[in-house]
Amino acid sequence: MIQELINRYKRMRTERFLRQTYQSQYAFVGMGQHSLTNLYPVLHHLGVPLKYICVTSERKARLIEQKFPYVKATTSLDEILKDEAVKGVFVSASPSAHFSLASQVLRSGKSLFIEKPPCQTLEELDTLIDLRRLHGIPEHRSPTRSLSPVAVVGLQKRYAPAIRLLKERLGKEHLVSYALHYLTGAYPEGNALLDLYIHPLDLVCHLFGQPEILACRQVARDSYLLMLRHPHLVGTLELSTAYTWSAARESLKVCTSKGIYRLSQMEELTFESVPSTILGIPIEKIHKHNRHIEYLYSRNSFNPILPDNQIYSQGYYGEIQSFTTSVESGHSTVLTDITTLKPTYELLMNIGRCHSCPD
Repeated sequence: MIQELINRYKRMRTERFLRQTYQSQYAFVGMGQHSLTNLYPVLHHLGVPLKYICVTSERKARLIEQKFPYVKATTSLDEILKDEAVKGVFVSASPSAHFSLASQVLRSGKSLFIEKPPCQTLEELDTLIDLRRLHGIPEHRSPTRSLSPVAVVGLQKRYAPAIRLLKERLGKEHLVSYALHYLTGAYPEGNALLDLYIHPLDLVCHLFGQPEILACRQVARDSYLLMLRHPHLVGTLELSTAYTWSAARESLKVCTSKGIYRLSQMEELTFESVPSTILGIPIEKIHKHNRHIEYLYSRNSFNPILPDNQIYSQGYYGEIQSFTTSVESGHSTVLTDITTLKPTYELLMNIGRCHSCPD
């Protein structure tokens, strides 16, 4: 009897996954290490119908068709944009090329998934937002579908399970302060502010609202100490490439009136309640206080299943699934719509100018 129930549950779970099919076709622009490691595996697992892969060299295109015979490799973005069967385009190329590529996709009326950074300046972001609004879905589409194409930016941390849970919890509490550390090794191959720090800066904008810079100090090349004031709290950030890639760390501590949240690497989220007081006197100084730490989220590295895979815990799976679901349904449920990046880019541009200021 029990075994029959177990088998039935497993069968239902498998069938539910198999029923999640796609009616539209998609294309991918770019094939770098990030795409191969974090994005293509999700597309394969979801069964997203990838019709084209677009790259810059004919030699690479021939190699792609040998490796992936079920897709058409091309060096022409125009070929993709003229194909009415393609409804969504993934772009993960060189950051300097993203604005031009994103502009072309949005002008075509197709939905766009663009890796970070989508552009280099706030003015370029405004242009992309305007293009998304101007070039809606053609009139022959069903009126029940969205009037504008979906435009999603690959800031996957917003989709991380730990971040979703933390944001929900923080919305119910009185916030006091936070401290964020984002520490890596040297980054000579690009713009650390736009390529790396966009992640933690977007995260604090997402969690706490639009910030104002209270203090900004560039302490070394590509290393900053910041103090930001959000609508309901103040936070400090250390963003640095002066450490090491082999032991890169990202951590966030949020203090509320009820206790302290600690997030490490998107892998573990804990909450420690603060001891009570009487007339402002801490009871823990009178009676022994046993610390109680609640584990709200922790990735299980033992189980080789989807929820315990880093691609899932880091948010890559969620962002792609949300994008493709929105394209298929015509109703956007994404967390990283390009219009939500204004506070992040305003912050990035202001920090970029802080090195010329004493504070």
